[in-house]
Amino acid sequence: MMNPMSLAQRLLRKKPISLFAEQAAEQRGAELGRSITLFQLTMLGVGATVGTGIFFVLAEQVPTAGPAVLVSFLIAGFAAGLTALCYAEMSSMIPVSGSSYSYAYATMGEGVAFLVAACLVLEYGVSAGAVAVGWSEYLHNLIFVTTGLELPRALLHAPLVAEGYTLHRGGDGLINLPAAFLVFLCCLLLMRGARESARANAIMVMVKLAVLALFIVLAFTAFDSGNLVPFAPHGFAGISAAAGSIFFTFIGLDAVSTAGDEVQNPRRNLPLAIILALFIVIGFYLLVALAALGAQPQGLFGGQEAGLAVILQNVTGSPIPAVILSAGAVISVFSVTLVVLYGQTRILFAMSRDGLLPPVFSRVNAHTRVPAVNTVIVSCFVGAIAAFLPADILWDLTSMGTLTAFTVVSLGVIILRYRSPEAPRGFRVPLFPVLPILSILCCLYLISSLPMIVFRMTAIWLILAAAFYLLYASRRSVLEGRDAGSGLRGKGQPGE
Repeated sequence: MMNPMSLAQRLLRKKPISLFAEQAAEQRGAELGRSITLFQLTMLGVGATVGTGIFFVLAEQVPTAGPAVLVSFLIAGFAAGLTALCYAEMSSMIPVSGSSYSYAYATMGEGVAFLVAACLVLEYGVSAGAVAVGWSEYLHNLIFVTTGLELPRALLHAPLVAEGYTLHRGGDGLINLPAAFLVFLCCLLLMRGARESARANAIMVMVKLAVLALFIVLAFTAFDSGNLVPFAPHGFAGISAAAGSIFFTFIGLDAVSTAGDEVQNPRRNLPLAIILALFIVIGFYLLVALAALGAQPQGLFGGQEAGLAVILQNVTGSPIPAVILSAGAVISVFSVTLVVLYGQTRILFAMSRDGLLPPVFSRVNAHTRVPAVNTVIVSCFVGAIAAFLPADILWDLTSMGTLTAFTVVSLGVIILRYRSPEAPRGFRVPLFPVLPILSILCCLYLISSLPMIVFRMTAIWLILAAAFYLLYASRRSVLEGRDAGSGLRGKGQPGE
């Protein structure tokens, strides 16, 4: 009879790379279906990224950095580019759902993987709620400029307000009904299946890019270089603070890797999609930001709702371009919320398959090939965030989760290069180990620029996650049953 494992052994045990393939074989008939193409996968990355940042973040970060927010985008993009290369290598080695959680499980052990997963749950859940709140602003703007009608403020704003990162009852809002409705619509689409969701997202992304291209062309007709002066009114401190907050917009890179169990030819298509999405995202971010900054004085950005639509209306003197952009934003942010919810459900699916969450999260519907109950639970949680919490307090928490995940992936590349140098890789990070180390340093620098309250809130969340791991997950892990000689059929195995 084997001696029970100690807590230290549980925290440090790693999931062998070969076990990922064994699990897939064991779950034959209950696995997710491989239906997502390279183009659809690239559009998942773009869909979860372009829109979140460029439609909302200028109003938040231009007051912080001034026109030098362009430099903030470059800093965040450089760090994301380094990390994208690391994601490309890891996803080609471990082409499964779970993203950086799965990568951490294979490289740094179960304890670290569980905390990374907790950061990912925070990252995806919070960002989906925040994006849905922003969507309601553009929807209201679209309704107003097309019909002249204004929706009741009580149905457009959360009942809670944020001041200094503290929450209290205030204002005249009862519920952000459009934001909650958006989450409901995304839930319905995700329940239909991954193929249908990916196809709808690809269409929405193409519409989004066309609308942003229209904005770039029209806004540059009113470009005034004088609006870029002073370029950095708050110095490099403002630039770095904005870069740290902006980084959450690159969540799409992580979202691509959550589709590992559902993409065709994953060893080839996962790394390709990550790199292609990165180039598309950075290009549109910089062009839209430069056009917006040149078309409007920097002092007008602060607190500006549906900002890009307002800029177009001021530039053209006609409501028609603003209507087109608002409609494009409504479609765009729908796709962001859709992909982020998708990523959240697949991370929980991977954790449940490993026994670290209850089996209900990995039960796959036999007809649609999606984790249906998982999707409903996540949508209810995110819908509540969107309906009752203000966006102000959510953005930086998302950046913390994103940066933590990116740091772990970069470190995982270094670990596996030395531990498993001969393992098959569809892509290798060039200039190893310099680029992964630079990626880690960039992410840590951006983490250090986040407000202290974000560290406190993240610490509280991780303490709760650690308690759940100790009380529930550690003894129900698949590896617990495997080490005890029961193979893959340890506690918490999914099946339907």
